[in-house]
Amino acid sequence: MIFYDCSTAPNPRRARMFLAEKGLAPESHDISIAKGEQLDAAFRAVNPRATIPVLVTDSGAVLTENLGIAAYLEAYQPEPALMGRSADEKGLVLMWNAIVEQQGGHPIAEALRNTHPAFQGRAIPGPDNYAQLPELAERGLARTQRFFALLEERLSESPYLAGDEFTLADISAFVFVDFARVIKQRIPEENAASLAWYTAIKARPSAQM
Repeated sequence: MIFYDCSTAPNPRRARMFLAEKGLAPESHDISIAKGEQLDAAFRAVNPRATIPVLVTDSGAVLTENLGIAAYLEAYQPEPALMGRSADEKGLVLMWNAIVEQQGGHPIAEALRNTHPAFQGRAIPGPDNYAQLPELAERGLARTQRFFALLEERLSESPYLAGDEFTLADISAFVFVDFARVIKQRIPEENAASLAWYTAIKARPSAQM
């Protein structure tokens, strides 16, 4: 396997944590988004859509989305199970992972990419250029606060997002919560369940990756 990473971006970190939890350490190449290396011809020969992460499998399949990468790795290395065991568990993991992406990852990205000077003219990842829209940044900040409330509601009734076990959904949520620092957003101090969950995951070796 070959893994194309970016040490500063949240989506590659999600795949990096998943790999670490599986005990896998494939050949890795760091692609700097800050330097625009994802747009270079050499990388676009690997992924024409110019997004990271990318996992090239042993058989040569090129996987360019976190969910596809996770599904491959779960089948390649079933233990520890990070995407559920029973039918119910599998459904809940994918449901919560989707909720986290839509309600957390997207708003945080909107707030960052529509305000930060580094993303001037690059408000959406990929090969095409898009102008920043300040209104989207304002909406992203408001939605991020709603995301924190959603997490607290769920984690007040369940130790992890999809149930009793740590899963892909927790990896995604943890990475997005951690990355929210770039838009100056943090879990509110009164959200005790979320803070306990965050602290526990931060102590895992994979979170140091």
